[in-house]
Amino acid sequence: MAIWAHPRTGTLYSISLPANFSGIEVSVVRLRSGQFWATGKNFSFFQIPPRIMPTPYAKRIAIMYQNLGNWSSYYFKVPGYKLVAPVVGFVAYDSSNSSTIGNRKVKFSIMGRPISVHFPLIDRREGKNATPKCVKFGADGSFTLRNMNKSHVCVTEGQGHFSVVVPKTRAEGRIRFWVLGFSLGFVGLVFMGLIIAATFRRKKMRGMEKQTERGVAFDTFWIGGSKMPSASMIRTQPALENDYVP
Repeated sequence: MAIWAHPRTGTLYSISLPANFSGIEVSVVRLRSGQFWATGKNFSFFQIPPRIMPTPYAKRIAIMYQNLGNWSSYYFKVPGYKLVAPVVGFVAYDSSNSSTIGNRKVKFSIMGRPISVHFPLIDRREGKNATPKCVKFGADGSFTLRNMNKSHVCVTEGQGHFSVVVPKTRAEGRIRFWVLGFSLGFVGLVFMGLIIAATFRRKKMRGMEKQTERGVAFDTFWIGGSKMPSASMIRTQPALENDYVP
């Protein structure tokens, strides 16, 4: 994974990303393992104390830092919780070759204090009365929740991605419930209105038929499936216009 020509040990380099990943920050620093063991290193959101050794051992290591920013909730989710800080992470590589980061990942064997992750900005507008929790995301999509030992600080014994979450409020669930209930209720009212309108039309037609039958006393007969009016067949008797007989 080549990203530099002549990197300086201990210098943090920013990595340019494509425009469609705007908002994500990636940086990398290359360190000698001996110096890393003796002094540790503080970069970005992470404070890495001394007495940490890469496993398997590498003469030099490269630590890549990531800040997902406004993409955090797109890539990482915790059911029942809401992110209130960006997802940040780091991963270490064997960088014994001076011109590349390396493709082999290394783990950290911690002999002293754990690594601390600092979140200077936590959005407390969400869940003001809730207790924030630290969350660590694994590479396989798993996650682990922990209590915060200090304000805005989480601790870890290894690399990965980290953030802060609070439980989702019941109000959010109630809003979704009422939106769904209103939608179903509206559909039900429309359906009921159609049934009432159809019933009213049928009653009106029956009333008109009865009114017609009462107004004119016609006999009826059936042709196929239709009822037709028929006047009574009464033959008029012939009569003379006067009594004169020739």
